[in-house]
Amino acid sequence: MNSRTALEQWLGRLPDQQLVTLLEERDLPLSAGHTRITTFRQLAEHLLTDESTAHALAAGTAGEMQLLASVAAQALERHGPVADEAAHHPTYAWRPAPPPTAPVEPSERLVAEKDVLAWFLPGDARDRAAAVLGRLRERALLLPAPRGQLALPPLMHVRAAGFAGYGRPAEGLLTAAYNAPEVKRIAATLLGDDSVRTRPEAQERITALLADPGRVQAVVAEAPPRARELLDRLVDGPPLLRTRCFVSRYGGYAGPDAKYMFREGGSGDEGTDWLAARALLLPTGPDLVELPYEVARALRDRRSAPRPRLDPEPMTQTVRLPSGWDGQGSAAAGAAAWRAEVVLRALAARPVAVRKAGGIAVRDTRRLAKEAGASEEDTRLWLDLAANAGLAAPQDEEPEPAPRGRRRPRSAPNPSARLLPSDRFDRWASAPPAGKLLPLLAAWAVLPTVLTHWPDADETPVALVIPEDDYAVPLRRGVLRALAGLPQDHGLTGTAEAHAELLERTAWYQPVLRALLASDGIGQLLGDDDLMGRLRATMSEAELLGLVTHGALTSAGRAVNDLLEAGAAHHYPAVPGASVDPTALGADGLGEDLTVRPVLAQAVAGLRTVLYRMLPAPSTTARFQADLTATVTGAPAPDLAELLSAVGDIESEGHAVVWRITAPSLRRALDAGWSADEILDRLTAVSERSDPLPQPLAYTIKDTARTHGQLRVVRSACCVRSDDTALIAEVAQARGLAKLRLRRIAPTVLISTAPPEETLAALRAAGYAPTQEAETGTTVLERAPAERAPSLLPTLDQAHAAFGEPVRGMPACARALASRLREGS
Repeated sequence: MNSRTALEQWLGRLPDQQLVTLLEERDLPLSAGHTRITTFRQLAEHLLTDESTAHALAAGTAGEMQLLASVAAQALERHGPVADEAAHHPTYAWRPAPPPTAPVEPSERLVAEKDVLAWFLPGDARDRAAAVLGRLRERALLLPAPRGQLALPPLMHVRAAGFAGYGRPAEGLLTAAYNAPEVKRIAATLLGDDSVRTRPEAQERITALLADPGRVQAVVAEAPPRARELLDRLVDGPPLLRTRCFVSRYGGYAGPDAKYMFREGGSGDEGTDWLAARALLLPTGPDLVELPYEVARALRDRRSAPRPRLDPEPMTQTVRLPSGWDGQGSAAAGAAAWRAEVVLRALAARPVAVRKAGGIAVRDTRRLAKEAGASEEDTRLWLDLAANAGLAAPQDEEPEPAPRGRRRPRSAPNPSARLLPSDRFDRWASAPPAGKLLPLLAAWAVLPTVLTHWPDADETPVALVIPEDDYAVPLRRGVLRALAGLPQDHGLTGTAEAHAELLERTAWYQPVLRALLASDGIGQLLGDDDLMGRLRATMSEAELLGLVTHGALTSAGRAVNDLLEAGAAHHYPAVPGASVDPTALGADGLGEDLTVRPVLAQAVAGLRTVLYRMLPAPSTTARFQADLTATVTGAPAPDLAELLSAVGDIESEGHAVVWRITAPSLRRALDAGWSADEILDRLTAVSERSDPLPQPLAYTIKDTARTHGQLRVVRSACCVRSDDTALIAEVAQARGLAKLRLRRIAPTVLISTAPPEETLAALRAAGYAPTQEAETGTTVLERAPAERAPSLLPTLDQAHAAFGEPVRGMPACARALASRLREGS
C-alpha cells in the first residue's frame, strides 16, 4: 500500500478532536488556498505536499527536527539520495519553473523503528524517544507504515542530504556546472586517461568512480595536506566553500544557466585547485563550490550512531528565587486587572477618536493616561488588549444630516470613528479581578504583535495598532516554554547573558525564529537587535501582567503557556477565553465554542481557576486617614472604586490603591447631585471596621458643600442667579467669561447668550462651582447615556475577518472542514 492510501485510511479513523487538532496545526482550510478539500483522499494529498509538511515542521521543536533529520539521514544511508531537480534549476522571474521532481514514495524508503530507538540508552531516554515518535505520528510527520517501520513525508527525503550536512549528488552538479571540455578535462585528471571522446562517457566514468567509496578514499590518500585539511572541514557539513577556482564562461554573467570553467593560473590555493581538478569540489555559483554527496559519504565516519538531542541544554544564568516571590506575582496580576479597569472606565467616560490613518492620537492617549493615573505606555497596552479581547471597539459616528435648500450638497466626507467600550464591557466591569484579567491574558497570548516594542525612534507609538508580526506568537510561546523548563525555585537573572541564553532556548522551542538568528562562527546564536528588543519587551509585558516574576513563571504564566500549547493561537483573531462568563468558575460558562474543543476548554478553565486562586476577592472597605486619603488594600470592588473615584483622585497604585479627597474632587460629587450628608453616609458605610471618618475629612466635606452651589444656572436662555449680590457682580466683570456676554438684569440675576451646558463649563473653568437648576428650582442631574459599540470579536467557528473564506463553498474553520470530511466519507 502506498503512503497516500495509508494516510487516507488513517485520517478516516482519527477521532474528531484529533482530526480537528491536525487541521488547525496545518492551518486548514486557509493554507489550501484555491484547492478544494472535500475528501480524505484530497486531504492526504495536501498533507504530503512540501508546503504542508514545512508548516508542521515550523510548529515543532528543534529536538523533533533533529530526530526527523536523523531518521531521514538513516533512510538516505539505506536507500540513497533523492533527486531534487529544483535545486539544480533555480526559478527566476524571466524563466518558467523547472519540471516537478519525480514523486518520492515514502513507503519505499522505510527505516526500522528499533534501529532509531537503539540510538538512545535503555530506560528514560528510550521511553522519551518513543513518546516523541508517537507525537510525530499524531502530527502526520511520521506517516502510517507497517508495524515497526517509520515512513517520512517526501520533503524529508528530498532534504535529507542537507539535513545531514551532505551536498548534492555529483551527477546533477556536473550537468549544471560544466560544458563538455571541462568534464573531459576532469576525467583525464581523475582517471589518468585522456582517451575519453564524449561528454556522456566522461561524466559516466567520473560519477562511477565517485560512487565507489574505496576509489574515492584512494584518490584522497594522494591529496596534498592543504586539500586534506579542507576536506576535514567540509565532510561533516556544511558542504559549501568560498573559492576563486572558477570563472563564469559568460564573463560577469552568473545566472541560472551559467557554466563555469577553471580559472587560468588557478585560485592561488593549492588545496582547492587540487580538489576542483578531480571533481571533489564542484562549482554551484559565483566563487562558491560544493562537496558532492558521494565524496562526503565515502570519507565520513559512519560508525558512530546519531545522537539527536530531544531536550535543550539546561539554562545556566539562573538564581534561586526569594521567599514570597509568588505573592509578588499575585500582586502584579491584581494590579494589572485594576489598571485595565481604570483605563477602560476613563474611556467609557470620554471616548477617544480613531485617526483616519489608524491608531489613537497621542494627545487622547495622554489624556486617558492622566485621567486613569497610568503611564502612556501602559495605557496603550490596556487599550490594545481590550480591543483585541472584544471589550472595546471602534464605531463610526453618525454623519450630520444634509442641509436643506436648492444648493447641490457637496460629497460628504467619510464619518469619523471613536473607540468605545463594547457591549461586553459592563458585564466585564462587574466581574471580580480574576474574571477581568482572563480575557486580557488570553488576548495577549495570541496577539501577533509585541505591543510595547517600537524600535524605530522616528515612529510615534500609538494605541490600536494593526497586529502584523508573524514572529510575535512564536517568540512569546518559546519564551514561556523556556521559562517553564527552569529548575524549581529558580528564575532567570536579568543580565544580558541571561537574555541571550533565553533567546537561544526560545529558538530551540520555536525553530522558525532561527531565520532571525545569525551564527558568529563558533556555534553561538546571536539575535539581531530587533529580535532581542522584542524579547525584552515580551518579558516586560509578562511581568506587568503578573505572568513572570524574578525571571520565573508564576502559576498564571504556566497556565497561559498551557493555553498556547493547546493551540489557542490558531484561532486568531478569535481569542479563546475572551468570551467566557467572567463571573463563572471551573468548567462552567465556557460557551459552545469551547465545549466542542475539550483540550482548549481545559486550558481556558485551568487559567480561570489559577487566576481565582491567585487573586483574592476584591476589597469592599477603605481605610480613611486624617491626611484626606483613602487606602484600599488589594484590588477594590467595582462599587467601592466607583464611589472613591467620584469623591477623590487616584494618587498611587501597587499592593494598595490610594485616593486623595480634595475640595475640587468633592465638587464633582456635589455637581452630580449628592449632598454632604449622603457623601458622609456612603463613605462611613465602606470604612474599615465601620470606623468613623477622621474629623479633617468630615470637615472638608461639609465646608465644600456649604460653599457649593452659590451660583445656579437656570434653564432659560440662559440665566445665572445667586443670592450673593457681590458674587454676581464679580462674575459679571470677569474677563474670562466675556465670551458668555453676561448681562445683569437684577441684583441677583445674569443672562448668558450661551446654552446652559457651555455656561456651566465656562464658569467651572473660571474657578467657580455652579450647579444646574430646573425651572422649578430643583437641581437637574444630567447623565449622558452610556455609549457602547458592538463587539467585533469573532467566534472560533467564524471565518477570520482578515482573510474570509479561502474558496467559495469551503468551510470557514477546521472544525467545519472536519465535519464536511466526515459527511463526504
